[in-house]
Amino acid sequence: MQLGIVLLILVFACLFLGVPVYLTLGAVGTLGLLMMPRFPLLVIPQSIYTGIGFFPLLAIPFFVLAGELMNKAGITDRLIRFSNMLIGRAPASLANSNILASMFFGGITGSAQADTSAIGSVMIPVMVKEGYSPQFSAAVTAASSTVGPIIPPSILMVIYCVTVGGSIGAMFVAGIIPGILIGVGLILMVLMLDRKHRFPRRTDTIPFREKVRITVDAFWPLGMPLIIVGGILGGVFTPTEAGATAVVYSLVVGFFILKTLTLKDLIPLLRNTVLLTSAVLMIISCARVLSWVLTLVQVQIHIGELIRSLSTSPIVFLALVNVLLLIMGTFMDGSASVIILAPILAPIAAQFGINPVHFGLIVVLNLIIGQGTPPLGLCLFIACGIARCPVEKGARAILPLILAEVVVLLIITYIPEFVLFIPRMFGYV
Repeated sequence: MQLGIVLLILVFACLFLGVPVYLTLGAVGTLGLLMMPRFPLLVIPQSIYTGIGFFPLLAIPFFVLAGELMNKAGITDRLIRFSNMLIGRAPASLANSNILASMFFGGITGSAQADTSAIGSVMIPVMVKEGYSPQFSAAVTAASSTVGPIIPPSILMVIYCVTVGGSIGAMFVAGIIPGILIGVGLILMVLMLDRKHRFPRRTDTIPFREKVRITVDAFWPLGMPLIIVGGILGGVFTPTEAGATAVVYSLVVGFFILKTLTLKDLIPLLRNTVLLTSAVLMIISCARVLSWVLTLVQVQIHIGELIRSLSTSPIVFLALVNVLLLIMGTFMDGSASVIILAPILAPIAAQFGINPVHFGLIVVLNLIIGQGTPPLGLCLFIACGIARCPVEKGARAILPLILAEVVVLLIITYIPEFVLFIPRMFGYV
């Protein structure tokens, strides 16, 4: 047990010092193996190879490439126009259109950072031009981007399921209701803030013929998440096959329907996909070495005994998990946090009788909320960079929106049916 605690302390110390995540996990894991008697050196390359030797991991490059293709094909403007049409002349109309557009866009990319970059680059300048402050425009964009990895598909869910051996399909469909709840919670918070700040409100009306055209333009982008979720729920294909289908769909839409993609666009898109995917896979493969050591020294068992000595209530356990993960999400990348903590916490949650799909959704949502909070909130940094405002001002502006997300987190934590209703309906639970 002492060795396991020392290794975990080393991991967090290295991350605080800015050592790359994959190097930290691999080096600390190797150090742990060297400190154990009679361990074969062959274990290290075997662990690294088996860490990424899972067929479901192919879903990650497929979904990344599908998102890159659809974004390059010009779907962002179409989704934003469609969101503006649906929100209409409601209070704080443009801010709420931003949130709704993020919900639609999240069903295509599965990445919070991609959502912030794509939606923010269009919406933030428009919001500032209409009279919103730069910091609030950045805050709304960063906060709403958290919906991306909750509404399926979700790259972080794939990583979680591969790490703990869960069902990707079950996690995907479990994220539908929580993702909608987050969007609704953010819209309600913006409406509450509007009562004090009186945000700009749209006054123009859209002619019926224009509404028809906007709806038709949005049909093809919105078709991809419907195909992914519908195909998985209908048992037509696995999540990995859904990713491949999404790539084919994106190619057909981009080249033959919208005709906004060209062959020369493919090389940079493929390069981006390789770079993003390889970074994630490097972390996963190196984490396998550390996970192997922690399992040998039974860290999960000892931590579980420690938590049960504090309380035998699953309510208290989930509260502790929420606090821990919310803190972790503020200074560590979500993928790294999942790979380090999920193998430790998931078995303990099972001992408390918590459904694994429910617990997985709690973990993912906690870590995604951290993407919008300093000191390492990547989405907040991206949004503030686009808005050209100090991160400190953006951090203050995002606090009410983070509060709304935490309220939704508590709801799904202690009312599991919001997570398990759809998976149970389709036989996943």
